[in-house]
Amino acid sequence: MAQSRDITAALTTFRRHGGVLRTSQALALGIHPHALYQLRDDGQVTQLARGLYRLAAVQEFRYPDLAIVAAKAPDAVICLISALAFHEITTQIPRAVSIAVPQGRYHRMRLRSPPVQVFRFNPTTFAEGIEVHKVDGISLRVYSVARTLVDCFKYRNKLGLDVAVEALRFARARKHTSNRDILKFVTKLRQDRIMGPYLEATA
Repeated sequence: MAQSRDITAALTTFRRHGGVLRTSQALALGIHPHALYQLRDDGQVTQLARGLYRLAAVQEFRYPDLAIVAAKAPDAVICLISALAFHEITTQIPRAVSIAVPQGRYHRMRLRSPPVQVFRFNPTTFAEGIEVHKVDGISLRVYSVARTLVDCFKYRNKLGLDVAVEALRFARARKHTSNRDILKFVTKLRQDRIMGPYLEATA
């Protein structure tokens, strides 16, 4: 059984890091395995997924699925439908958390829940448009509104063209991005021919 000072120190470490830690993080920060498992058994931390723990005392996540995936895959980026939902420019309800990783990089998600859909993006443009949002104590890497809009047109055959057009209309109506930003990604992702008519129609 872990000593009380180890338990106290472990709780303090959890609080300093937003209330969520992976097992590897906890051990690297000096939390003894016995202390971690005792906190779990006592109900002071909750196991969100394999190797991922949340302090029970912290408030419920606003984006629980995104938080879990971000904690388990910190180098991935929330993209496409999940990014649209995060930016509130879609009526779609994501069936899975969509994340992007660079092509050519091996990536395996060991999660039973939530479901995850992995997209492999061109490594030369992968880092373009990444934003970092601090949500519920966790850093979420999400593509910007402008980048996400262009990605949705690029992946229109998988998502549905209507989803991309709806998002473009919402983004413009709510002034979530500018034509300048959209055109920047249209050029970088080579979607001029596809998006041009829709940009004119929704102007």
